[in-house]
Amino acid sequence: MNDQKIKLTQLRVQTDGKPLETRALRSALIEAGADDVGFVSVDAPGLEGERDRILAVFPKARTFVSYVVRMSREPIRSPDRSLTNNEFHARGHDVDGIGRQLVRSLEDIGVGAVVPSMGFPMNMEKWPNSWLISHKPIAVAAGLGIMGIHRCVIHPKYGSFVLLGTVVIDAEVSQHTRPLDFNPCFECKLCVAACPTGAIKSDGAFDFSACYTHNYREFMTGFGNWVETIADAGSAKAYRKKVEDRETVSMWQSLGFGPNYKSAYCIGVCPAGEDIIGRYEQDKKGFIKEVVRPLQAREETVYAIKGADAERYAVKRFPHKPVKQVHNGLRPVSASGFLEYLPHLFQPGASEGLDARYHFRFTGDETINATVAIANKRITVESGLAGEPDMLVRADSKAWVDFVRGDISLVWCLLTRKIRPWGDPRLLLKFGRCFPS
Repeated sequence: MNDQKIKLTQLRVQTDGKPLETRALRSALIEAGADDVGFVSVDAPGLEGERDRILAVFPKARTFVSYVVRMSREPIRSPDRSLTNNEFHARGHDVDGIGRQLVRSLEDIGVGAVVPSMGFPMNMEKWPNSWLISHKPIAVAAGLGIMGIHRCVIHPKYGSFVLLGTVVIDAEVSQHTRPLDFNPCFECKLCVAACPTGAIKSDGAFDFSACYTHNYREFMTGFGNWVETIADAGSAKAYRKKVEDRETVSMWQSLGFGPNYKSAYCIGVCPAGEDIIGRYEQDKKGFIKEVVRPLQAREETVYAIKGADAERYAVKRFPHKPVKQVHNGLRPVSASGFLEYLPHLFQPGASEGLDARYHFRFTGDETINATVAIANKRITVESGLAGEPDMLVRADSKAWVDFVRGDISLVWCLLTRKIRPWGDPRLLLKFGRCFPS
């Protein structure tokens, strides 16, 4: 899409301080190619994180202009992932192009604006918190959808087949849109049935690690793991024993043309949305046969961490899909980051039978006290030392991070007293099994 300017003939320079007319902004974005538009203040409740990040780089920010671009359904549903990823990339470029058009046109009438990228580039020097804003919570606050159990925004009309964009402007608008008062997700659980890693649970829980390790294999940290595989191989012959030719050329394709998703089946099988649900309601069995079954039957490699719930799930649920053990590259860079990661990397299945409370006392570069409780296949992480611990871990923060990253051994840490655990050593081993790497 060309970065042409949007006609904003109904808007005027804000010399009198009046808000911009949302009707004119909406019409302009629709004309430029957006399929729906919403408006929400940067000060709206629930958007504190997005507000703080954008104000750090654009202090004049006043309003989030959220918009969606509809994707074609059949390419996303196709077992041929080249069709799917081509649609993702093409519509993603459209999202960014529409935003840039609005920014240029607003500038011509004296309104400042920025458009954070839909996907990439990101601020990788701030890894792992690389995104400038998260489009999903903004879209939900602006009334463009509700988050489904597959953790994608479901638009009331277009369902899950949308990509999200946001333009941030330094002006107030005449009217904000409101969040939806109903949930388009009716929990049909087809996304649960289609997911090759078991990341989406029928009770609404979500295994971030399983989804990230497989679906985003050729993104960020998956690429890092591939580089480490090359470094550790020692020779071309040894490398080929670890990585098939098709995996190598697939990584090249992602590097050359944009990172490709391995599945995203949860979007393809979702029947929610006014434009989509009719086909499902008229013939549920036919919908499952035509849309869900081909993705379930697809022969493909499932990428999973050794010992993770996803590995066991794929072997049992999809025996025709070979599982390859990999590392997802998610390694903390700080003790605070370690604590932040825990809920996202926690493996409920691996924690079966564990009921324990852990106190962590980090010193050195970071001084942090935290409590981690694991019981009934659930984890809670809270600041401070709460309750009576079953195990206490005192650790130099840097040494602990280096140990978790695999850069130094636990034996060395114990001998140098960089890490000092109190309690049953088996509890520390059981803790580690809940977060396989």
